[in-house]
Amino acid sequence: MADVNRLSRLVAIQTLLQTKQLTTAPELARRFLVSVRTIYRDIKTLENAGVPILTEEGRGYALVEGYKLPPVSFSQAEANALITVEHLIQTHPDTSLIQEYNQAMTKLKAVLRSPTQEMANFLASRLRVYANGQPKSRYLATLQHALTAFLRVRIDYRSASGALTQRTIEPFALLMSTGENWLLVGWCRLRSAYRIFRLDRIEQLTVLAEPFAPHPLTLKQYFETLRE
Repeated sequence: MADVNRLSRLVAIQTLLQTKQLTTAPELARRFLVSVRTIYRDIKTLENAGVPILTEEGRGYALVEGYKLPPVSFSQAEANALITVEHLIQTHPDTSLIQEYNQAMTKLKAVLRSPTQEMANFLASRLRVYANGQPKSRYLATLQHALTAFLRVRIDYRSASGALTQRTIEPFALLMSTGENWLLVGWCRLRSAYRIFRLDRIEQLTVLAEPFAPHPLTLKQYFETLRE
């Protein structure tokens, strides 16, 4: 059993290194609930197996650029979970997320093996999710890009009172409220402060070719400022 657990961890570490730029040994140890020394041994094992791992002293590990893992094999339960989320996402309040997810699912379905693919398709034919009439938006995917690329956005925003204003925002975070509306937390250059905007009230959005410096504030610290 220990050998099986270690093999699973080695595969998971290799996958994680491909999806992240740099990961430290303590981060991996916390994630997989093992000691840092065990992670050092795992990294050495992967290197001996021919996996090209780049080590940056004091910063962490990453896979050498250009190295790719072979296609991932999904279990039936994992495939079923993907199909279920695919149906749930169709009722999502943001249409851009639906489009991006559907494109991703098309690629994922292509790597499913038979009979896993056949069973997943059968499950898809027997699932139905009904929308509850929540407000629609269409800018979530665009804002996700602006947030991760640190680009300012210009929005035409309709307030609850009906007033329309134009704002230049530095995206900071995206939240899903209990009312199933996506919220943008951003530094509003008009107000010189963090503000929260409902995505379904954004009437027009443009990503600007204006990069901004990442805000040193973490999301946890932001919530603490709200409580204060």
